[in-house]
Amino acid sequence: MTIERREFLKATGAAMTVGAATLAMGGRVLGANDRVRVAICGVRGRGNDHIKGYAKVPQAEIAALCDVDENVLNARLDEIDKMGLPKPESYGDVRQLLENKDIDAISIATPNHWHSLIAIWAMQAGKDVYVEKPCSHNLYESKQLIAATEKYKRIVQHGSQSRSNPGMIEAIGHVNDGTIGDAYMARAICFKWRPSIGHAPEEPVPAGVNYDLWTGPAPLKPFTRNRFHYNWHWIWDTGNGEIGNQAIHEIDIARWGLGVDFPTYVAASGSHFMFDDDQQTPNLLNAVFYFDSPIAGKRKMLEVEVRPWITNHEAEIGTGAYSTKGVPAAGLAAPAPKPAPKPEVAASSKVPNLGPTDAKSNTIGNVFYGTNGYLGIDGYDSYKMWLTKDLDPGPSGHGDGDHFANFIDCVRSRNAEDLHAPIIEGHKSVTLVHLANASYRLGRSLKFDPIAQEVIGDEDASTLLRGTYRAPYVVPEKI
Repeated sequence: MTIERREFLKATGAAMTVGAATLAMGGRVLGANDRVRVAICGVRGRGNDHIKGYAKVPQAEIAALCDVDENVLNARLDEIDKMGLPKPESYGDVRQLLENKDIDAISIATPNHWHSLIAIWAMQAGKDVYVEKPCSHNLYESKQLIAATEKYKRIVQHGSQSRSNPGMIEAIGHVNDGTIGDAYMARAICFKWRPSIGHAPEEPVPAGVNYDLWTGPAPLKPFTRNRFHYNWHWIWDTGNGEIGNQAIHEIDIARWGLGVDFPTYVAASGSHFMFDDDQQTPNLLNAVFYFDSPIAGKRKMLEVEVRPWITNHEAEIGTGAYSTKGVPAAGLAAPAPKPAPKPEVAASSKVPNLGPTDAKSNTIGNVFYGTNGYLGIDGYDSYKMWLTKDLDPGPSGHGDGDHFANFIDCVRSRNAEDLHAPIIEGHKSVTLVHLANASYRLGRSLKFDPIAQEVIGDEDASTLLRGTYRAPYVVPEKI
């Protein structure tokens, strides 16, 4: 049986609320002036952003770092020392970290296939959790994560940081208040330059890397660089492709704005175009979802499109046309678009010489379509809109927020209702990722029961969405 956000937050939040002066937290009592002791798991890529983010939050202390690659771990410890922060404890195994009763919260930025398992283990150990997107590697463990949150009544924030941005909150407000009329469709757009990852040969595991622990729940296969740092995103055993990497943000925003939960139908198609390399996930993917709106007789649609290379800038997203200096008054048009920069061309290859991403050339955002106009969102925080059939400029704006600070505030207050991205919302959004990937891999559309949260009449899809686990790294069936 599904649980609505209001009831979920009552169960996990209001029932836990106590005075801020003395907070019982997994064995440690937090006084009014004490800082929340945070352990960050996985510190190479996004985890490094976690370090920088928590370092700016006065009520947070980076108490521990955990990574299976001691080379990365030692580098981060040196960087923290140069930042003038107290030296955190260090761990190579998250299970040893979770035995530390002085740790209040776990911040998870590991590869996707570890997200849910570490989060569940952390809650069982009495810790609060910040878990990066996507919160799960498959639908089964996402549902188990929700069950654990309900049982252990912890504060659990999903890494959908756009939900903490005032500009984004204002944009969604305009979608909901009728400014663009009745919003019936949203497009989640992820046009992101991605070069080929090439072919990586099998080789010995690098010194200082616990590859068995890195692999964790996934099948243990010979080490290659394309199954390791970052490129794990493009391997099914460990990642979810671009739709679960970047596009999950846009999907979450689209679903948020439409005011919908779980779909009734999904169809996805695409392929891995252009490159002959080790990538297994598609680099071009189109998916469409239908939702039965709470308003009788009104169905809503969500589209997501992922592209890997040369593209246009839909709705002026990525052109610099959106506001970047505060939230202007309604009706104030955004500055004139700047010409998009031309990518540098490598003489040897005659193709753009780009790194893993080139933000200046990307088109990342959302478009909401209504009966009175449409609203565009550029990235995570800027928006503008076009109204009536004449496409007159409407309100536009921009605003930044602090997702880590919101999490720490809620850990201290014990009020889950104040979370900007509670895990139940993350679960709903990543369900769309898993359904789209299943539809793509099976080559057929899927019908979904939004109440039971199960695929209807497709055993292959149900099996794919269940996932498999390598002992002892198993997401438990009984929470």
